[in-house]
Amino acid sequence: MRSLPRAPVVALLLLTTILVVLGMAAADEGDEGKKAKAAAQPHVVITTSQGAFEVELLADAAPETVRTFLGLALGEGEFHDVRTKKAVTIEKPFYDGLGFHRIIAGFMIQGGCPAGNGTGNPGFMFGDEMDADALGLAKEKLIDNGRVHPWVAGLGQQNWQQKVLLPMIRKLQIDPAQLNQSPDLQAKLKGALETMSLKDLYELQGYKYTQGLPSRKPQRGDLALANAGPATNGSQFFVNVRNTPELTGKHTVFGRVVKGMDIVDKIAGVKVNAAAGNRPVEPVTIISIRRAP
Repeated sequence: MRSLPRAPVVALLLLTTILVVLGMAAADEGDEGKKAKAAAQPHVVITTSQGAFEVELLADAAPETVRTFLGLALGEGEFHDVRTKKAVTIEKPFYDGLGFHRIIAGFMIQGGCPAGNGTGNPGFMFGDEMDADALGLAKEKLIDNGRVHPWVAGLGQQNWQQKVLLPMIRKLQIDPAQLNQSPDLQAKLKGALETMSLKDLYELQGYKYTQGLPSRKPQRGDLALANAGPATNGSQFFVNVRNTPELTGKHTVFGRVVKGMDIVDKIAGVKVNAAAGNRPVEPVTIISIRRAP
């Protein structure tokens, strides 16, 4: 009869078995974790006439935006217009055959407009999906030591009046006709502007933010929604070819290029007609947007 292993040997064998099992479980958990992350952060391949690039969609940062983009891309789902509250059903891949209608070298490529000129939408519009606090907008002062924040400084006089002065005048309930005649009102307006953050300013312009989202400033390779102001998002999107911090808080970032950034750069380098809104001379077509295999 063979003798039983001594207690230390048995203990060692048991410990080895436990470690092997735990290692297998950890591997399984890792695989499952990867699968869960892939499901939570889906990938799509954007195939164009200039080549294809792969995008990771940031569903944790912009869940409704990603759902809408995927629904349009795959041609499935019902959506609601934020303005009319009416339902719109998409039953076929929306982006197939559209193009990149606006291309600015060293800046971005913009596409997804059914009208082909930047004025179209898919029949509905939806709101913005960003966390102003996560983006640090509450810490960015509109005016700091007498200097206007660089993200706002380039507005020009007319836009400065329309997007900064008039919203603040309305908030303070100042009569514009009396402003030029009253040093007290001028001082009141000046003081309000000097204490304003960019978050305050953008909310005054109509942007609405959602707390708890891991929002990010738009960077090179990021996909963001193109819009004409607060809550005017539809099918149009752009891909950055450089960091664009000046767009922070105004455009929902919902994806990032993970493969094929050279294709994006190639598209950004095509010849365009600047007088026609930077339209490419030779069309750059979106052949399809589908889930990555």
